[in-house]
Order: sequence, then structure tokens, then C-alpha cells
Amino acid sequence: MNALLGASVIPFEDLLWRLGAAALFGMLLGIDREIRGKSAGIRTHMLVALSSATTMLIALELFEELSGAGKSPDPTRAIQGLAQAIGFICAGVIFVARGNVRGLTTAASLWMTSSVGMAAGAGMNRIAVTAVVLALLILTVLWVVTRAFEPWRKADGGDRDD
Repeated sequence: MNALLGASVIPFEDLLWRLGAAALFGMLLGIDREIRGKSAGIRTHMLVALSSATTMLIALELFEELSGAGKSPDPTRAIQGLAQAIGFICAGVIFVARGNVRGLTTAASLWMTSSVGMAAGAGMNRIAVTAVVLALLILTVLWVVTRAFEPWRKADGGDRDD
């Protein structure tokens, strides 16, 4: 397999698990947005998580490769770059019109999806699973709770975040 895919520090089975977990976690977070008819749904969330995991795996591979060559790389720069990139994407899904703000929850779920993808890519499964569970609780359970405040928010002239 190395002849076809090239040598790797991370075993191929582990790489498949990490990328698969990231895509699965992205799918779980994207289901909420898909159900609510938001433009950033399942596929978008899956791709954000998968691309974040891929970037983390590249950073980890490069760290090992360059460390062996006597260099001192910093894989945390990948996290910094991802945070900037996903922040740019999230800004694009936030809309302000006539004093109403829309898309904040979708932007936040995309940001969370990126973080979960980074954790999965880095092999930090405990962090990834815990974050997905908490994010799903926030996106689903708290959605029901916030709907209870809807009559007061409308009467008050407030806006919705999604």
C-alpha cells in the first residue's frame, strides 16, 4: 500500500478511522441544520469536519517528517490557520437585514464542526465525541427551550439567531 499511497507515520487504518469519524461527526451536527432547512446542512458540515481533520493529519505528518529532518515545526499553526479560514466562512453565513441578524447558529455550528474535525484528525476522540454530544444537546434541546420564549421575543421586537 505504501508504494501506491506513499509512506505515512499514521497507519492507514488509523487515518481512515480519523477521517471517517470526522465525517460522521460533521453529519451528526449538520442534521440539525438540514432539518431546519438551512443552507449549510449535512454535506457542508461533513465537508468542514473532513477538511479540518485532513488539515490536522497533514500537520501531524509534516511535524513527524520535519522533526526527523532536524527541524522544529509547529503543528499548532494548522489550528490557527483553520480558525481563521472557518471564521471567514462563518462570516459569510451571517446576514443582517433591517436590524435582524440571521445565521448565527449555523455559523456557530460550522465553527464547532471544524473544531470537532480537528479533534478527530488529531486522534483526540474523547474530545471529539464529548464536543459532538454537547453540541447536539445545544442544537436540539435548547432549540425547544428557546421556542418557549418566542412570544416574548416577538412582542419585544427581538430577532432570531437562525
